[in-house]
Amino acid sequence: MKAGYIALVGEPNVGKSTLFNYLLKNKLSAVSPKPQTTRNRILGILVREQCQLCFFDTPGIITPDYPLQENMIHQLQQAIQDADIVVWITDPWFRSVRFPENLAKVARTKPFIAVVNKIDLADEPRVKRALSEIASSGISDAIALSALTGTGVEGLLSKLCDLLPENPFLYPEDDISDSPVRFFVAEIIREKIFQKFKEEIPYSTCVQIEEYKEHEEGKDLIRAVIYVERESQKGILIGKKGIALKRIGEAARKDIEVLIDHPVYLELWVKVKEQWRKDKKFLKEIGY
Repeated sequence: MKAGYIALVGEPNVGKSTLFNYLLKNKLSAVSPKPQTTRNRILGILVREQCQLCFFDTPGIITPDYPLQENMIHQLQQAIQDADIVVWITDPWFRSVRFPENLAKVARTKPFIAVVNKIDLADEPRVKRALSEIASSGISDAIALSALTGTGVEGLLSKLCDLLPENPFLYPEDDISDSPVRFFVAEIIREKIFQKFKEEIPYSTCVQIEEYKEHEEGKDLIRAVIYVERESQKGILIGKKGIALKRIGEAARKDIEVLIDHPVYLELWVKVKEQWRKDKKFLKEIGY
């Protein structure tokens, strides 16, 4: 039997979360076209015959400007530190093939695979150039794939199973994560905000589940608070006659019901918490 941790790392918007969700056949990570959608290290567990692959989805590699982003980078660094294998994800149009020096020292002490994602969006010559540039940078193990269509993913899984250390399974076979359902419910709500709003609104919001009551008969009750940094943002998020908030709730509820396989009554509130991204005490309270 084999088991181990695999860190999926890379710059923002290269498709780490899309690949993570595809591998697990479950939507555990928030996905949107906007960079920095992922804020936490998220564990997803896949059992494949005699192998248990424990994937870390991680925030994108950035230079942090405030405490929330500093926490995101800490989550990334911790994932690399804890991983048995590091998978560095990029795309055919990457700006640099160099892995950031502050992370490379740890990453290169263990099996390291480069993945060129989004090959469904690039022509073959561009993909070949990307693989060639990666090889010339000294990275010997590289795979091209599409996390959206699944092309090439089987090859990555086979390689990861070969590289995993021999271990008993680290988690019960039926587990898909170590995070509570509340965490994933909050992520779903936050994903809908990222998908439906532009500019600063998504980055100025966080979600906290204040109440979650399960009911065997009837709908589960979920009460969530969306925090923003300014009153003007609160008005935009709620929308005229509450229509914008209603649309967020409707979209989130559908995905939550798929996740837990049970009907849900979702109640959303919006509150203002000025400069919450810089408030270390508040960040700790809400799980960052």
